[in-house]
Amino acid sequence: MSLAIISPGKNPKIWIKEFKVLAPDLAVETYPKITEPEKVEYVFLWQHPEGILSDYPNLKLISSMGAGVDHILKDKTIPSSIPIVRIVDEKLTFSMTNYVVMAVLNFHRQKLRYQVNQTRKIWDMSNPELDVTVGVMGVGALGKDVMDKLNYMGFPVVGFGFSDKPDFEYPYYKKDNLDEFLKEVNVLVCLLPLTPDTENILNGELFEKCNPNTYLINVARGKHLVEDDLIIALEEGHISGAMLDVYRQEPLPKDHPFWENWKITMTPHIASVTNPQAAAPQVIENIKRIRENRELVNVVNRTRGY
Repeated sequence: MSLAIISPGKNPKIWIKEFKVLAPDLAVETYPKITEPEKVEYVFLWQHPEGILSDYPNLKLISSMGAGVDHILKDKTIPSSIPIVRIVDEKLTFSMTNYVVMAVLNFHRQKLRYQVNQTRKIWDMSNPELDVTVGVMGVGALGKDVMDKLNYMGFPVVGFGFSDKPDFEYPYYKKDNLDEFLKEVNVLVCLLPLTPDTENILNGELFEKCNPNTYLINVARGKHLVEDDLIIALEEGHISGAMLDVYRQEPLPKDHPFWENWKITMTPHIASVTNPQAAAPQVIENIKRIRENRELVNVVNRTRGY
């Protein structure tokens, strides 16, 4: 039986190397060159072509190549009987938190303003720091760590989510109190999982409810953001600027308006990248557990979407 790696556009060599070290007897094939689909019992994937998993009649386990699983759950052809697992890695949290802290500090210390001033040869020492209250949408492992680090640095933090958090140590608002949450903050960080409830949540209606000149940081998924609405919100002053790491289409098309908008800082989906050395052992461990009929680790709740 074999493991199939399905990750169009990504080089699988480092993953094959890691899997071979950990499980020398495990046959590993890569899509689309899978010669015996009937022998595939496990798949390790990212952005697979929808419906392709039906080619593997003996599939027993689906493992995401990262922490996100929306790219898997959107494929409605996958039988509910096949378990889906994801990667949980402290390095992912470390990298994501550092990225968000960087973005918050850039806004707090007005990095964009001083970059523009430099091009215009303007020496302006007025108001070098902005008061900041950070609202984090999505307070799972990643969001909570972001809040902890920002709180340690002295920034007020407020959380938002869709689950009950009766013992949460920071101010926390649920879905029905989104308006109240937005009025508490002037930096908005999206770390939500992508679900039917959260898709397009960063839209014009939300931006209009934000405090004037709120700063947006989206490091979750591109489909959280209605991109045309952000352009309008920037023009109207509901949003003062944005730092984006994810987009509805990746790579971002060269004719996309974000490229030319000086209020938007972009990075190419690198805020937090899966580390093969940390992730491969988790995949192999779950394969062992499937074979031994034991409980899997990091199983995805399909209803919740994570």
